[in-house]
Amino acid sequence: MAKGLGPADSMKTTPAVFIDRDGTLNEDVGYLNRIDRLVLFPWSGDAVRLLGRAGFKVVVVTNQAGVARGYLDEAFVGETHRVLAERLAAAGGRVDGFYYCPHHPDAPAGPYRRDCECRKPKPGMLTRAAADLSIDLGRSVVVGDRWHDVEAGRAAGLRSVLVKTGYGAFDAEHPRPGVEADLVAADLMEATSWILRERARWA
Repeated sequence: MAKGLGPADSMKTTPAVFIDRDGTLNEDVGYLNRIDRLVLFPWSGDAVRLLGRAGFKVVVVTNQAGVARGYLDEAFVGETHRVLAERLAAAGGRVDGFYYCPHHPDAPAGPYRRDCECRKPKPGMLTRAAADLSIDLGRSVVVGDRWHDVEAGRAAGLRSVLVKTGYGAFDAEHPRPGVEADLVAADLMEATSWILRERARWA
């Protein structure tokens, strides 16, 4: 099951923007296993702030196979998300929940070797966050730098944006049959601008 941080919300359902972590919010450095390697893109704080002001919940959803492979542990993932939340908050942004998948089907034998429902491109993290945080998936968007982000969003009934940061430039040049994003954007800020322009059509 996806690991989540974020209080349940019993209020009326609201839209959300589900944002991939490595390569979308922060630079992809391979397996992020030290806090000093956590580098936000310059626009990330502003993007998260603008989305929150517009009434979207912001939820980070990330595959963390480094846990399954033994490169880092879940405590470090939690610490990374605490620091990430603090840095975004310093720019006026708020993350309503962090969800991550620590599993991988090809990991060494152990509790993390699983073909789970939470690992993107499966939609488990998105659907769990929707239940936890009272999110209206029909008015929500997923933003990420890999086709598996787009696939997860499609599987959960969301609109999707592929950004060209991280692995996105490569993936954009190598289409995946049957998988199409609503938008291919330069970065999270361009994706945010599009979301804010288009949101009125999704009511």
